[in-house]
Amino acid sequence: MWFSSGRLRKPNRISHNGKRLSEILGAHLRFFRGEPGGVRADLSGADLFRADLTGVNLTDALLMGAQLEEADLRGAKLTRADLTAANLRKADLRNTDMTEAVLPRADLTEAQASGVEFFRCDMGGVIFHRANLRNANFRAANIRGADFADADMNVTILRETNLDGVDLSKADLSTALMPRDYTPTFEKK
Repeated sequence: MWFSSGRLRKPNRISHNGKRLSEILGAHLRFFRGEPGGVRADLSGADLFRADLTGVNLTDALLMGAQLEEADLRGAKLTRADLTAANLRKADLRNTDMTEAVLPRADLTEAQASGVEFFRCDMGGVIFHRANLRNANFRAANIRGADFADADMNVTILRETNLDGVDLSKADLSTALMPRDYTPTFEKK
């Protein structure tokens, strides 16, 4: 398995802007629920390398430029989260809900993103080199300028997705659900 054997960092052991991540996540959950004391999580630029964020709710959170390399986000809820230019290299995103998330210029190289809901995401210029995108849903997503070099896109849903300006030349699309009008382009040798 590509995931390194080192231990994940727990939220109570990570700090950002003078607060423990566990406190930020708790206040964000209250924000999401509309409860008193709730504050939207602003983790812009946060060092969340190898953070254990399994199942967290970061709906509407701000994570611009966050370092999430090798983070475990399995089953997390990142609906409408802003991950512009975030580093998600080798992150484990399996079964994460990223509906309407904002990810322009994010790096998902070698990310484990099977079963991810990318419905209506803004993903212009995202890098998906060697990412596992099996069973991911890209319906109605903006993926203009995205690079899927060597990505595993088996059973990936790309219906209702504009593929203009998208590099799919080296991606495995053998069982992907493509737009009805899709015509593959082949590299000249």
